Amino acid sequence: MATDGRGRVIVRDGSWGFVFLIAYVGAAIYFISTSDGSFWGVILGLLQAIVWPAYVVFHVLGAIGA
Repeated sequence: MATDGRGRVIVRDGSWGFVFLIAYVGAAIYFISTSDGSFWGVILGLLQAIVWPAYVVFHVLGAIGA
């Protein structure tokens, strides 16, 4: 039985991309709503939405006193 080197690859993790998109959109809405509404405030809100897990970890570690 000869094989031609091709195989079937099935990737089943596509739903995580949607979850991350929804998390980004939610974070963007939150950070933009807390900004002052200026152009740079909105840009800063979008940048903060990218790194929002770092904010969560920082505040959790601060709350537990670590």
